[in-house]
Amino acid sequence: MTGSPTGAGVSTERTGPLAGLKVIEMAGLGPVPLAALMLSEMGAEVLRIERADAGQRFLSLPEEYDLDRHGRSILKLDLKRAAGAELLLRLAASADLLVEGFRPGVMERLGLGPDVLFERNPGLIYGRLTGFGQDGPLSGRAGHDITYLAYTGLLHAIGRKDAPPVPPLNLVADQGGGAMMLIAGVLAALFQRSLTGKGQVVDASMIEGASMLAAPIHSYMAAGLWSDRRGENLLDSGAPFYDTYETADSRHIAVGCLEPRFFAEFARLLPLAGHFVGGQYDRSSWPAMRAAIAGRVKEKTRDEWVGLFAATDACVAPVLSMVEARSHPHNRARQSFVKSGRFERPAPAPRFPPGPRVLAATPAAGGAPASMLARFGLSEEEIGALAETGVLGR
Repeated sequence: MTGSPTGAGVSTERTGPLAGLKVIEMAGLGPVPLAALMLSEMGAEVLRIERADAGQRFLSLPEEYDLDRHGRSILKLDLKRAAGAELLLRLAASADLLVEGFRPGVMERLGLGPDVLFERNPGLIYGRLTGFGQDGPLSGRAGHDITYLAYTGLLHAIGRKDAPPVPPLNLVADQGGGAMMLIAGVLAALFQRSLTGKGQVVDASMIEGASMLAAPIHSYMAAGLWSDRRGENLLDSGAPFYDTYETADSRHIAVGCLEPRFFAEFARLLPLAGHFVGGQYDRSSWPAMRAAIAGRVKEKTRDEWVGLFAATDACVAPVLSMVEARSHPHNRARQSFVKSGRFERPAPAPRFPPGPRVLAATPAAGGAPASMLARFGLSEEEIGALAETGVLGR
């Protein structure tokens, strides 16, 4: 499906910068499926390996809404049986990339660790994503985004002064520190393979990836420009010119005029008393400045303020709901959200002009397991035997 807002038509043709790349995704939760979705929408052919006896998934969705499975061929496989593990080894022998998000040691216990797969395919890129890394005191522990953020110091930094830390959905550790870092790592390894012909392991962890996202904050802190207490800094609601404010209709606007020239424009249109402009970074004035801004913003509705600041660089924006964001004129003009069956979802990103963005099809559009296995070189007889013995799930 192309990036048309109408969502008409589904194509299984692979286009994009990763067309021709074969990826094996070991089914899991959260960041690995997002990484696989993005690789698929960049053109890669992704084969998702699911447990043959898998029960109901966490947050199980109807297939048409399940982006953890879109854009892939799905193969249910019993890896605890020798024939199942051998089949995966055979598939990996002709793959470019394998990505997995299990706890350390799981793939090794299945006989599918990197050393074994490299014997079959020395050029394979083996992408591993864990919460805490492949080793270390916490490596075997379970966790989620909030867990990993707690260990990075970032959860402590997110929230208002004198209030508890706020979980930032699961965007920072899972998706930013996890999926994005995994993709960066495997693409770097693929580039290196183009020079050397050799594959390698990519060891990505959410705790380290999330910490890397905060590298600039650590540098500000080292330079004495950032406090280790939340709600007291430029970007954490500490500064009154980088915060959200309630409007007359109980909605909110976001104010982000960090630079003096942008703040001056904001102050002129609000309006805000002139003495605040000259002392924008005088922290002693911030409580009074915040009270003045809050009082003024309460006098108009959100959309009235948006209209007032629309043609300016004052860095004022409406705080849209996720539903509202899909209909915003800019997002519509950019086709930032697209139809996928009966729902709208974010369009594939990033873009690679001038080619069209390809929206991942549902698994049913990707072909039956038999046809997919045939593309990996298995005969009809082999496929039939594997299905009959229960190695392949339904």
